[in-house]
Amino acid sequence: MFQEPSLRLNARQGLMLTPRLQHAVRLLQLSSLDYAQELAELVARNPFLETDDYATTVPVAATALNSQAAPPALPGLADLAQPAPTALETDPVGRLAADAADDRQHDVDESLLWREAGDGGPLGSGHGDAGGDFQAEAQDYTAGEVQLREHLRSQASLLPLSTRDAALVGAVIESIDDDGYLRLPLAELGPLADVAPPADECELRTALKLVQSFEPVGVGARDISECLLLQLEQLALPQRALAERIITEHLEGLAQRDTVGIARRLGVLRVEVEAASSAIRRLDPRPGWRFSHSDTHFVTPDVLVHKVRNQWVASLNSGVVPRLKLNQQIAELFRQHRGGTPGSHTELASHLQEARWTLRNVEQRFSTILEVAQAIVRRQQSFFEHGPLAMKPLALRQIAEEVGVHESTVCRVTNNKYMATSVGTLELKYFFSRPMPMGNAYVASGTAIRAVVQEMIAAENPAHPLSDVEIAEQLARQGMNVARRTVTKYRQALKLPPVDRRRLLAMGT
Repeated sequence: MFQEPSLRLNARQGLMLTPRLQHAVRLLQLSSLDYAQELAELVARNPFLETDDYATTVPVAATALNSQAAPPALPGLADLAQPAPTALETDPVGRLAADAADDRQHDVDESLLWREAGDGGPLGSGHGDAGGDFQAEAQDYTAGEVQLREHLRSQASLLPLSTRDAALVGAVIESIDDDGYLRLPLAELGPLADVAPPADECELRTALKLVQSFEPVGVGARDISECLLLQLEQLALPQRALAERIITEHLEGLAQRDTVGIARRLGVLRVEVEAASSAIRRLDPRPGWRFSHSDTHFVTPDVLVHKVRNQWVASLNSGVVPRLKLNQQIAELFRQHRGGTPGSHTELASHLQEARWTLRNVEQRFSTILEVAQAIVRRQQSFFEHGPLAMKPLALRQIAEEVGVHESTVCRVTNNKYMATSVGTLELKYFFSRPMPMGNAYVASGTAIRAVVQEMIAAENPAHPLSDVEIAEQLARQGMNVARRTVTKYRQALKLPPVDRRRLLAMGT
């Protein structure tokens, strides 16, 4: 049976995000530095926006953290609905440095092998308070940073190599990564050298051996075992033969510090294995790192916390609020000439609308951050007074209800936003943790329990460290019924080794 096509209208309610609202949601998640960069790009292309370069600078960062006086006044936010909003006054503030380490892994977890050897990073050097002119002159004579490949090329240039051999050695050097390892197979190095006739495997192996003889010792290795063996060749150790066997046959056991098992499998005394293992741990698993100069990453606190009349309060860090305002002259010229041919100023009108929306977005963003931070500080007064042990359970929903926004908004606000306190600069989401029922109607936060676990391990007898089961039993005696697996999870989050590893570290093995 044939059915004729027909049209039917259905009405339904739904919630849709406009492109502008979607853009605002994305901007809310950005850190202050990324947000400032976004605004700088917008100012560069929008003629109706300009920055106020004449704002008075007030050094608040150096004194704000422990100040007992009233916090600095918040920057005045203009009535941004008007065509000509006033500037958002801000002050530059020093940025707080935070370490960012890139833990690259090789065939085994090398951090287990060289935990007590230190991080091996370059030592910082202090600088005097010399005058500006003298300091500039001294910098002219400061040695530049030498990169790994540049260091290897300088050594190769001192050797009497033929043009062909120099090209092969150069191909090997250019293929070495920042750790000092050659990750490419030898067969793939031939085309990189661009020599005729193409290099065979014997020539490439000879070029690799030549590079492996350069400083730093161990450079050009293809895996961690080869790197360590190259370094052992340069040492006069009575246990060198045993150390070579451990590296080639029992590297995983060395990572697990299983000296008893290694000694049993090799048929030697445990004390000999321990001596050889100690020598291996003094080697450098990443010889190229001494030439790497990673950039320091900075974190700018969005909120400053002060103690005012025995109460902890939060205030906006005026250094992160952009000094942004409407360009009055261009806006006035546009209003005077917006008549005439219809549609002739559509692009400028769009820019003006975008400028007004941007100023409203700036106000909304920082007022929301401040309201959320103030609600967190009000609920976590005990933390600011007594530390992590006094942290209370806190959920995003509680802050959302208090501030009057959606829970997802609180989640975005606390992401990549930081609070400068007297105990350090902490991310806003650090203050949220789920409640842990402890019995007798007592509820503790996961942060507080982690702090208790950390204190227990710090106070334990090094010769008889506490197992996770014993820690759980001690917590139970204090009224905190925490499962053993939860203790293990918290200990791992604190980057604390298990009981066997702590016992071995206390014994110096």
